[in-house]
Amino acid sequence: MGTSDTKSATVSIPRVPTIESDFRRRWRRWVKTERFLAFRSHSVALSRANMAGAEEAASFGNHLNGDLDPDDREEGTSSTAEEAAKKKRRKKKKGKGAVSAVQQEPDKEAASVDEVAGQLERQALDEKERDDDDEDGDGDGDGATGKKKKKKKKKKGHSITEYLYLTAKVQTDPPSVPICDLYPNGVFPKGQECEYPPTQDGEKLEDCSRKLIKENGLNAGLAFPTGCSLNNCAAHYTPNAGDTTVLQYDDICKIDFGTHISGRIIDCAFTVTFNPKYDILLKAVKDATNTGIKCAGIDVRLCDVGEAIQEVMESYEIELDGKTYQVKPIRNLNGHSIGPYRIHAGKTVPIVKGGEATRMEEGEVYAIETFGSTGKGVVHDDMECSHYMKNFDVGHVPIRLPRTKHLLNVINENFGTLAFCRRWLDRLGESKYLMALKNLCDLGIVDPYLPLCDIKGSYTAQFEHTILLRPTCKEVFSRGDDY
Repeated sequence: MGTSDTKSATVSIPRVPTIESDFRRRWRRWVKTERFLAFRSHSVALSRANMAGAEEAASFGNHLNGDLDPDDREEGTSSTAEEAAKKKRRKKKKGKGAVSAVQQEPDKEAASVDEVAGQLERQALDEKERDDDDEDGDGDGDGATGKKKKKKKKKKGHSITEYLYLTAKVQTDPPSVPICDLYPNGVFPKGQECEYPPTQDGEKLEDCSRKLIKENGLNAGLAFPTGCSLNNCAAHYTPNAGDTTVLQYDDICKIDFGTHISGRIIDCAFTVTFNPKYDILLKAVKDATNTGIKCAGIDVRLCDVGEAIQEVMESYEIELDGKTYQVKPIRNLNGHSIGPYRIHAGKTVPIVKGGEATRMEEGEVYAIETFGSTGKGVVHDDMECSHYMKNFDVGHVPIRLPRTKHLLNVINENFGTLAFCRRWLDRLGESKYLMALKNLCDLGIVDPYLPLCDIKGSYTAQFEHTILLRPTCKEVFSRGDDY
C-alpha cells in the first residue's frame, strides 16, 4: 500500500473541569489558611469539651440512678459479677442518650460548615455556567481563525469573613427574626443621639413677669429687657434672636429686670452662681448695696453714699485659682434716680468716693445698685448691641424713609420712652428693621446701650434695689417678705 503525503490533523479538546474538581480545589486552598486552621482547632476543642462534659454528666446521672434502681435492691442475692455486668449495660444505654443530647452544639457548628460548603458549591456551579456560556459564544470564531483564546482571570472566592457574614442572621422584610437572635451576645446598637435644645432662659423670665404683672401695653408691663450679663460683662446684655450662649457651671450671671405700673418703675438686680468659689464676691457686692440703702435718706449727699459703698466693697478679698483679688467697685457704673416712664431721671448715685454733692430729696425714687469686679474696675462698650431706648427729651425730627417712620410708630405705641430690645420687636411681628433702627439711632431719636464689660477673664457681680424716700422712712420696693 502506498503512503499518503497528507498528515492527519489532530484536534486538542480542552479539559472541562467538573464542578466537583473545582470545588475541591477551592476547598484545599481555603483549608490551608490560618483562619480555617484556627477555626478548626477551636471547633475540635469545643467538641471535645462538650463530649467530656456529656460523659461526666452521664456517669453522675447513672450513679444516682444505680443507687435508686429497684432492680438492684431486688437482686441482692445475685453475684457481684452479674450486678456489674447489668450496671455496665445500663450505663452504656443512658450514656449514649446524654452524649447525643449534648452533641447538639457541635452538630450546629457542623451544619454551619455544611452551609458554607453548599454556598461554595453553588458559587462554583454559577461560575461554571457563566464560563460555559462565554466559551460557546467564542468557539466559532476560534475554529475559523485558529487564534489563541485569551485566558480569563479567575474570580477570587469569598474570604472566611465574608462566608461567616453570609451565614449570620439578618432581619427579614417584613421583620420576623426575634431581636435576641439578631444580637445573641447582648450588645445592641445605639439609637440616634440628639442634643437637647438650649433653653430660652431670658424669654421664660420675661413671660413670667408679664403674667404676674398682667401686661397691658403702656399701662403695665416690663420696664426694660431682662439683663443676663455673664462673667466680665457687667450690664446691658440680653440675648438677641439666634444667640446660642448657654449658662455654664462656672459662669456668673447678673439678672437685671424691671416692671412698671402706669410708668412707675421698679428696678431690681441680683447675681446667680453655681460654683461656690464666687461666694465672697457676691457677699461683697451685696453688703455694699445694703450699705448704700442704709446711708440713703433725705438731705443725704450722693457722694457720701458712694464713699460708704466703696469702703465696704474694697474690704473684701477673693481667691480664684490660686490668686488673690481685691473686690473693686466699677467706678463708671452707678445708681440713679427714677421718674415716671424714665429709668434714668437725672441724678446719679456713685459707688466710689467723690462725685456729685447733690442731696437726696423727699419723695424721690432711687435705684441703689453696686457693681464689684476682680478686674480693673472700669467697663467699656463691647459685643453686639441689644438694648435700645427712645430719647426722653427728643423733639420732632423729620424722617424721610417710610420704614423708619413705621418703626418709630411701633416704638411709640408699645414702648414709649421705656427701654426695649430686638427680641421684643420680633415678638411684635417686625422683620427687616435693622436699617430703620440704625437710622433712628443716627438721628438721635433712639439711643443704643451696648453691653458694658471689664477686661476678659475677670468676674463681675451686681445687686440692686429700688427705694422711695418717704417723710418718715425709706421703703424698699423691690424687697419684701418673699425676697
